[in-house]
Amino acid sequence: MNPRIRQVIRMKNKKTAKKGTAWRLIKTVFEFYPVMMPVVLVCVVINAVVSSIPAVFQQNIIALVEKSWKTGDWGAVSGTIARWVATLLILYIISLSASFAFNRMMATVTQGSLKKFREKMFNKMQTLPVKYFDTHNHGDIMSHYTNDIDTLRQMISQSFIQLLVSGIMVTTVFCIMIYYCLWLTIVVLAGIGCMFIITKKVGGKSTRYFIRQQEALGNVEGYVEEMMNGQKVVKVFCHEEETKADFDRINEELFHEAETANKYANTLGPILNNVGNILYVVVAVAGGILLLLNVPNVSLSGKALGISIVVPFLNMTKQFAGNINQVSQQINAVVMGLAGASRIFDLLDQEAEPDNGYVTLVNAKEENGVLTESSERTGIWAWKHPHTADGTVTYQRLEGEVQLFDVDFGYVPEKTVLHDISLVAQPGQKFAFVGATGAGKTTITNLINRFYDIADGKIRYDGININKIKKADLRRSLGIVLQDTNLFTGTVMDNIRYGRLDATDEECRSAARLAGADSFITRLPEGYDTMLTGNGSNLSQGQRQLLAIARAAVADPPVMILDEATASIDTRTEAIVQRGMDALMKGRTVFVIAHRLSTVRNSDMIIVLEQGSIIERGSHDELIARKGKYYQLYTGAFELE
Repeated sequence: MNPRIRQVIRMKNKKTAKKGTAWRLIKTVFEFYPVMMPVVLVCVVINAVVSSIPAVFQQNIIALVEKSWKTGDWGAVSGTIARWVATLLILYIISLSASFAFNRMMATVTQGSLKKFREKMFNKMQTLPVKYFDTHNHGDIMSHYTNDIDTLRQMISQSFIQLLVSGIMVTTVFCIMIYYCLWLTIVVLAGIGCMFIITKKVGGKSTRYFIRQQEALGNVEGYVEEMMNGQKVVKVFCHEEETKADFDRINEELFHEAETANKYANTLGPILNNVGNILYVVVAVAGGILLLLNVPNVSLSGKALGISIVVPFLNMTKQFAGNINQVSQQINAVVMGLAGASRIFDLLDQEAEPDNGYVTLVNAKEENGVLTESSERTGIWAWKHPHTADGTVTYQRLEGEVQLFDVDFGYVPEKTVLHDISLVAQPGQKFAFVGATGAGKTTITNLINRFYDIADGKIRYDGININKIKKADLRRSLGIVLQDTNLFTGTVMDNIRYGRLDATDEECRSAARLAGADSFITRLPEGYDTMLTGNGSNLSQGQRQLLAIARAAVADPPVMILDEATASIDTRTEAIVQRGMDALMKGRTVFVIAHRLSTVRNSDMIIVLEQGSIIERGSHDELIARKGKYYQLYTGAFELE
């Protein structure tokens, strides 16, 4: 296809997308507030219409004054003028009340809509697959809650109402103009055409640079965040000056884009104001010429052209041009708001993690060898199988047997990273995966808990295809301790209880003792009630890892996955943790990923992976006797590089 044609198609698609975003945003806000928003609209219409019609009263009053001047009978019209003034005063009071009402309601609508958007985004994030977070920059995801929401706030609270008011006033004033004098209306339209051309030229450039300003701002924020996280590395390698130079360069780019954007934005208002003033003079001159030449009036009112029409027309011209100026001033906010809304809707439109499972995990009790569901925690877990064919339900004890049959997998379809993986882990067995970085060790565990779904083959859990098990129940039966520990803001007790929210304080303490964490916790200033912030920054890496192990222990799952759980712990602490982990792993099916081969010697089965394939398997003694890859790794270095 011709490149020019492709460019035109892309531009049309972007315009269509923006239009769709605007309508979707309006529709969503109305769905949030189905009663309040129509009331807001009614109040806005009342306010805008009343603000547009003083010219009608002015025309009638001037006509009456002109009539009384000619006849010399002021008393005949004074009562009528008083009634007109009283009516206008009442309308202004109504307009003021409407303005007060919709501004109060819009404060609720704006902040409420942002609150609901944040809730929808956060709730949506909880349904997204891990793949989404692996393939999207975390800083970019966070910007949905900050920059995008802020641009939306400006658009809803300011631009939306201003555009609506100005649009209604422009329409109302235009109809009044046509009603009174077509000739002067044509003069006003010619001036408004000039204003539109200027807005398109200057405002278009301003919009372009404002968007580039947002991109540059994101670059600055990203760089600052990166330097804050890597401050120790910067100081170790004495890169302070280079870092400052890089920041100055990025900051200069932001300055240039922001300066240019604001130059155009700041000049647009004065230009349009002056064009409005010139238009006011032109209309006054045109009206005077029409009066001098006694040009017949063309209007819907049927009234002759006179002072009573020209004078109100001047005010309408000022009002008309002023509202056009107000609309032009909102262009940048609207563009940025729609861009933010588009990004928010992109997140909300992401496909949720599919889950077609129907087998669930329940607490069970056993009576006379028969398993039944229990509403209380009994220490026995069972798989609940509903059978749609005959409507029956059966229960199967959760044992922790995991089987992989000829499993192939790739994070992207065109690149397979696991090839023909088969293994059988019996309940209570300890499996260890060893191999170089990128061999596929962590990928296998990601498939077991269905963070990703396999491309080919089968994975069975207690003989059940894991695709038939609800993901939440599958993951509840698995305990995972990762190398990178995540602790949350809260007490030490809260972080341990994260593994099982209904765990008692004593159960949490028992889990901590089992993991070897109790001794350091009791030495903290407030023990288990010590507050943790900043991902546990007031703890050492080893202490944080011990808490993660305790968190997994309190969940008490039958299957444990330990992904290099001791990699960040010193040798002395490792000995403590290893004893706790041995107690934790007793009677459970365990998958261990480790670079320190000394930690996997007691495994029932050691799986050696290379480039996504199993090249060796067996116990430590068997693999040493075989003198293959594992033997080379073990005798060459105790820590696999």
